[in-house]
Amino acid sequence: MNRLQLEHIIRAAGDIADDDEIIMVGSSAVLCQFPDVPEQIIRSVEADIFPKNRPELAPLIDGSIGELSPFQQTFGYYAHGVGPETAGNLPSGWEKRLVALHNENSRGS
Repeated sequence: MNRLQLEHIIRAAGDIADDDEIIMVGSSAVLCQFPDVPEQIIRSVEADIFPKNRPELAPLIDGSIGELSPFQQTFGYYAHGVGPETAGNLPSGWEKRLVALHNENSRGS
């Protein structure tokens, strides 16, 4: 996955959940801070995400643009809608280390 593909997933998930804040956990999140990471390093075709303000809609994201969806079949990558409890496995204080991604390819300001 590359940064433009990640931005596509974030934009689609934001539209599905009607939420401008999408939290990403997992290896693909490195692309938020380091957009030019070579694709050989981030070999994943999925992004684990949940809408910050509407986490109950993660299953809708998973069903709409998740694994084996028409979205994946069309683009070759997909979102894995997870719940906030997935972030519970992260070290304490992870929220303070979030990196915001705002640009012309993302939803919100």
